[in-house]
Amino acid sequence: MAHYPSQQLILSSSSPRRADLLKQIGLQFLVRKPEVDESPLQGEVSEHYVERLALSKSAAGWSAGYISLGADTIVTLEGRLLGKPVNAEDGVDMLLSLSGRVHQVHTGVALFDGERSQSIVVTSQVSFCTISVAQAQAYWQSEEPKDKAGGYGIQGLGSVFCKKIEGSHTGIVGLPIHETEVLLRSFGLDTWAMRANV
Repeated sequence: MAHYPSQQLILSSSSPRRADLLKQIGLQFLVRKPEVDESPLQGEVSEHYVERLALSKSAAGWSAGYISLGADTIVTLEGRLLGKPVNAEDGVDMLLSLSGRVHQVHTGVALFDGERSQSIVVTSQVSFCTISVAQAQAYWQSEEPKDKAGGYGIQGLGSVFCKKIEGSHTGIVGLPIHETEVLLRSFGLDTWAMRANV
């Protein structure tokens, strides 16, 4: 198994939340913004969708001598994929569709080192309270939900709608930390040495 110096991790993602989560656990990394078509394939189920995109992003951001980490998150409600809202009407409708119901958040994480790739998908259940039209509109005006799958951010103001979580809180934010740590160490990355250097 190859071993990588602490600075040789690439986060292949444009998400500031994923970068914040990696910084929160003391990891050093470079950031690359991958160019990947995020359109779902015809009939593609959510778990396959996020895993495929995570693998594509990790490969797109890779450079020789590095491990590249890609991730993708999608919200599903009764099997329907809820990506990022396209406008205010879509964002409000999306939030109202989650009102008083349980939905799923799927996050795929993948690593690529130029020779091999490995991926996981973490699924969490989220139960929302009843949300009024006025609340949904006010939340949209906060601008928090505009770039988030499912049209809300569990780590911010959107947490006021959340009654219960079953699964990974950080997975809902965009990167399941425990599972990512296990994946990184399985690739020979000495995460604790990285933390010692911070």
